[in-house]
Amino acid sequence: MSNSLKAAFIAASPRETPRPMNVPGFLIYLAIAATWLLLFSRSFSIDNIWAWSAGIIYILYDTVLMIIVVWQTLPIRCGVSSIKPVTDSMKRPSLGVIIAAHNESKNLPNVLAALSSQSSPPDEILIVDDGSVDATDQFLDEAFGLSPPNFGHISEHSVKLTSLRWIRLKHIGKARALNIAIESVQTDIVVTLDADTFLESDAISEMRESFATNPALVAACGVLVPICKRCSTGRVMQWFQTYEYVRNIISRFAWMRTNSLLLISGAFAGFRRDALMSVGGFDPECLVEDYELTHRLHRYAFDHNLDWQLRVVGTAVANTDAPSDILAFLRQRRRWFAGFLQTQYWNRDLTGNARYGALGKYMLPIKAIDTMQPIYGLTAFALFLVLLFTGKNSIALPVFGLITAKIAADFLVYLWTVHLYRKLTGGRTKVSIVAAAIAAILEPFSFQLLRHAGAAWGWIAFLRGNNSWGLARRASATNPQP
Repeated sequence: MSNSLKAAFIAASPRETPRPMNVPGFLIYLAIAATWLLLFSRSFSIDNIWAWSAGIIYILYDTVLMIIVVWQTLPIRCGVSSIKPVTDSMKRPSLGVIIAAHNESKNLPNVLAALSSQSSPPDEILIVDDGSVDATDQFLDEAFGLSPPNFGHISEHSVKLTSLRWIRLKHIGKARALNIAIESVQTDIVVTLDADTFLESDAISEMRESFATNPALVAACGVLVPICKRCSTGRVMQWFQTYEYVRNIISRFAWMRTNSLLLISGAFAGFRRDALMSVGGFDPECLVEDYELTHRLHRYAFDHNLDWQLRVVGTAVANTDAPSDILAFLRQRRRWFAGFLQTQYWNRDLTGNARYGALGKYMLPIKAIDTMQPIYGLTAFALFLVLLFTGKNSIALPVFGLITAKIAADFLVYLWTVHLYRKLTGGRTKVSIVAAAIAAILEPFSFQLLRHAGAAWGWIAFLRGNNSWGLARRASATNPQP
């Protein structure tokens, strides 16, 4: 990282330049934790349905969020208009793709094949080799005629794919590697792409035109479709994660409409390079550097009175590797949630802060509740089991009725989100209403508990200061398509 990028990061980062927590934010966090303690402690002294108060609060909160998302996504029901093509009067922005790769020789052939077959190819492709010890150098030499550059240097352009270049680095981590690449690429738009993420043929075109037609746009996420191994556990995990991703992208669209979108997934994301340079690039100390970056972009825009926008580009679609077994999934969610907690802590001054608009008044308080949501969920499930095994059927039956009603509501929302997802993506992805309906029924007692367990593990990792990602088992790189 250059001195100028480092200086920009220090000025923009609440980790480097901490801001004091405001009184409303402190009270919000205090109320969330105190409420859980109160509800849990009273669960064993009440002999009616309110013994399950933690579960009631959990259901009410999740239901309110669903209603907000449905309301905010009503415009999609009539279809989302296609992005207007770039005309002669518009400036066609140059676009570069950065692929941070550490031991990705098996995935690089597919990711580069997908890039080279784009309807609107990127102007530059830069592979940032973060200390690979596999056959990455051999592949790039044999397939593209790229001779290994010295560490810290960039190769010449490939004669076989003229937009392709290669940076070799000693292993420094993904965020630091991305920052070096950001400074090395001089295009207007920078797209970050994981080496295990494979773009549909018009993904770059859709991303480029989104930025060309909206000068205020500084960050945009595409739609990711999870791909798992072709095995029994892999197929089940892909099924649940597919509909989780569907709900998530619709939820992001909803929060985008209030200018409160907080997640631009770095697996496939577009950024205006000038904005990235202004906020100092990615934070190498955060477990979820893409999530943390969006907070800095929002903060910088408010602090400098800039009309910056972060959006979802529903027509830019990519397939991405996802965990195929339970342990890999739990490790992923541990890292994600620990990184989420890191980011919440560093940005604690935004919570309840009206100066930051809807982000401070609504979105960050919701995220504050989300820090405890998995704890509420696991507590509710544990208390329900206690009610069943202690024979308190007079309480357990009404509780089961509430759970059934919630599953029915989830069922309807699943159908709604699948319908919206099809419109948002323009039919570019395959989703089944029947499969989504079955997932809605089974998820509360299976996949949802796994998510909460991973998040609880994330709490432990956060409190212990554990920044290790852990190893992930990947889907087959030779067959990325579902």
